[in-house]
Amino acid sequence: MPNTQEVIDWKGQKLVSRDGDKIGTIDEVYVDEQTGKPEWLAVSTGLFGSRVSFVPLAEAQRDGDDIRVPYAKDQVKDSPNAEADGALSQDEESRLYRHYGLDYSESRSDSGLPEGQRDRGVTGSGAGIREGGTTARDVSGPETDSAMTRSEEELSVGTREVETGRARLRKYVVTEDVTTTVPVQREEVRIEREPITDANRGEAMAGGDITEEEHEVTLHSEEPVVEKRTVPKERVRLETDTVTDEHQVTDEVRKERIETDGDVRQDR
Repeated sequence: MPNTQEVIDWKGQKLVSRDGDKIGTIDEVYVDEQTGKPEWLAVSTGLFGSRVSFVPLAEAQRDGDDIRVPYAKDQVKDSPNAEADGALSQDEESRLYRHYGLDYSESRSDSGLPEGQRDRGVTGSGAGIREGGTTARDVSGPETDSAMTRSEEELSVGTREVETGRARLRKYVVTEDVTTTVPVQREEVRIEREPITDANRGEAMAGGDITEEEHEVTLHSEEPVVEKRTVPKERVRLETDTVTDEHQVTDEVRKERIETDGDVRQDR
């Protein structure tokens, strides 16, 4: 197992599961106050690191740039809630050991305290860790602990719906000239002559011998008649389709960097 300082340097590293899935980022290393040995990793999980989960580090090991633990991602995220307030009570440790299938009566360090007591027990690494040296002190302001917290800004990009325009249907009336051909009929007068025969002689001699007469025929003709009727032709409506475009978003993020000054031994 790595030494205490190596484990402390894991803070800020990515924690991955036994299958290589990213679990979260190591926020803090909890050590036993009596032995000074690391026992738990406090890992930021959930959306935007909104939840802190605790993972036993007994079998944790470095895997390239990551830290790997022999647990599934869901097992870590479903671990019992424990307050990330710098110390774990005996009750919190007991629930966590049972969750990870470890025998608390055999595996615990006997440093856990009953619920509500925080004087001694498992604490965050910033509470003061000594391993052949002295505890650092804060010279830049009020005394805090022996470690600096390095933070980075991360982009959180989402979308929102905005109004980009409007479309409407408008109906109006136009006038067009329509020309069509319609057949029409009309009567014309023609003169028909027939000779006097025995068949028509009686009718021919029915009148006077020499007289004056007038015959009149009424003539008829057809003329075009125009009527209009309204006929529905089609239905028109507005519909919307959703299309997806890709937009690149560029912004500046700030990242903290920590450097050393003076005689500092580089363990990594």
